[in-house]
Amino acid sequence: MSAPDFRSPTVVGFLEALESDAPTPGGGTGAAITGAMGAALVGMLSRLTLGRKKYEAHQELMQAIADQMADERAALLDLAEQDAAAYNAVGAAFKLPKETDDEKAARKDAIQAALKGACEVPLEVMQHCVTVIGIAKNAVTSGNKNAVSDGAAGAELCRAAMKVASYNVKINLGSIKDEAYLNEARTKMDEMMYMGTAVANEIDSYVNELWNPAPAGA
Repeated sequence: MSAPDFRSPTVVGFLEALESDAPTPGGGTGAAITGAMGAALVGMLSRLTLGRKKYEAHQELMQAIADQMADERAALLDLAEQDAAAYNAVGAAFKLPKETDDEKAARKDAIQAALKGACEVPLEVMQHCVTVIGIAKNAVTSGNKNAVSDGAAGAELCRAAMKVASYNVKINLGSIKDEAYLNEARTKMDEMMYMGTAVANEIDSYVNELWNPAPAGA
């Protein structure tokens, strides 16, 4: 496979769109793309392990990881598009007419529904990132030791993506009036942040110990 062109119109165009003053794509889309990159790197580690005699005991696991990371990457790319659509839905709701009492009530309901939708997408991004980080731990501890940096990098990208996605959840929660939804979303977000961060820390500790083993007799 030839090396990709990192200055291709597609890559540059996406970065320019992020940098522009257009409301979308924004941080949520960036988080999903970053998560997809993380999944791809974990998949890279698994594929660099497949077919290696030294790791023949882990071939079935590595194939499963490769397959699941392809699925996770595709899901996160879908969420990148969904995030932009969710943000646009919020903007459209705010533009609804508000001349009469009925219009005001309908607009209010539409805004609240759109804001919840704008929370659900980054919450899904976080869930997929937690999944990738968990699988990355298996890939890093059982995979090709010459490529563990790729798996660890994938986990770190997903940790960052998870954090960025949480920002998008929080900013939308600030305008939602449904207390039950607020509590549920905050609990879900906090639990995922805790789980993802804990496992990412375990991966970080593992690879650093692998690369910097304690002196004998220490």
